[in-house]
Amino acid sequence: MPAVTESAAVVVPAPAEAGTISDTAPPVPLFRQRNFSALWWGQLVSLLGERCAYLALVALVARHTDGLRDAHAAWLLSLLANVMLAPVLAFAPFAGAWIDRRNLRHVVVTCDLLRAALVMLVPVAYRLTGEIGPVFTLLFLLFTCGVFFLPAKSALTPEIVPATQLLAANTWLTVAGIIAAVLGTLGGGWLVDHHGWALALELNGATYMASVVALLLIRHAPRARAPSREAAGLRDYARQLGEGWRAIRGTGSVGSALIALTALWWCGGFLHVAGNLHVQHAASRPGMERLAVLFAVLGVGASLGAWWINTAGRRHSRARLLAGAVLVAGAGMLLFSVSTWFVAMAAAALLMGLAAAPILLVAETMLQESTEPGMRGRVFATRDFVVRLVLLVSVGVAAWWTRAWGAREAILLCAVVLTGAGLHLLAATRRARPPKGSLRA
Repeated sequence: MPAVTESAAVVVPAPAEAGTISDTAPPVPLFRQRNFSALWWGQLVSLLGERCAYLALVALVARHTDGLRDAHAAWLLSLLANVMLAPVLAFAPFAGAWIDRRNLRHVVVTCDLLRAALVMLVPVAYRLTGEIGPVFTLLFLLFTCGVFFLPAKSALTPEIVPATQLLAANTWLTVAGIIAAVLGTLGGGWLVDHHGWALALELNGATYMASVVALLLIRHAPRARAPSREAAGLRDYARQLGEGWRAIRGTGSVGSALIALTALWWCGGFLHVAGNLHVQHAASRPGMERLAVLFAVLGVGASLGAWWINTAGRRHSRARLLAGAVLVAGAGMLLFSVSTWFVAMAAAALLMGLAAAPILLVAETMLQESTEPGMRGRVFATRDFVVRLVLLVSVGVAAWWTRAWGAREAILLCAVVLTGAGLHLLAATRRARPPKGSLRA
């Protein structure tokens, strides 16, 4: 790794930390720390609402396409994904530089306030117009807020959590997502099928407001930011974007993390298009409840993966963990592609959940440890830009391949790509021969 510079302020960890996290016992349990508890509970509640909202949006698309049976259903699902992704591609590079100038707590609170208002306007707009265009406009604004919220939250975490507890904190934040995936999708599927998609979106608005209350409880003294030598114009933001890219390129271990993350998001794009169609076509009773059960099983697999990472997984190098997780995800997609029985689909979801948690946990921790506080907004915004660009490409490819060959064949193609990425990471690990270490928090 290169030394620290002003233009690419990458923190070079001590040799003992290059492949591991310190074994020092945490001074105070995480949930006895006011700041982390507020962040965790706020994320848990808002993620519960988001899981319900995703199923509600798929249900809205299904209503317009005769239960996703119309020929253009795949393209409409792809368009929904594009509306979710476009804000990231348009604004994420500059959002990171903007975030690095701001109080991170203020950013996340403001974003959740705006998201609460926007998501609750979606049912109103649809009732007034009967068209999906205004809905997509509101969703574009909603996910624009997410462009600022997600990197700010990732940058805030290492500022309110001791360094020795960072992996544990990321694990618990991932567990919040897992709990939301299980409870939110099961409850959301039932809510959408029995009471309609509009109520699920209104519930999501209420959960964002609950998150605002929790985030306001955080007592955060912002770290000093280096003053800009230029006006905060487009040229200055472009310069800081370049610094974010250089910071990522200058940290060798981050390359494997980004490959694993992009493989995971590639999988997500295919599941959004071909996966939804495959489940609905194979189900004896189409609806959101079966999809919700698969999300819940995915969450159970992710919880097992998170538990393993913090127990037996600590003995393995991070690079090998990432390679193995991508290969397991490929196996899960392969099983899913050949499944017609719901039990087999659930087994595939379990495998994919087992793979997702190690990828998310290890990659998040590596990025947080490798950059200094003043660069984190740019680095995480750059990460979001890259993975969402991959997701945008994947939903387009999935929509085209599904129309040309079928949903099952599209899922099989995704399995092949994931397997290739996993084998590439494994080969790179063997060439580099990284030292084995512990992931102990």
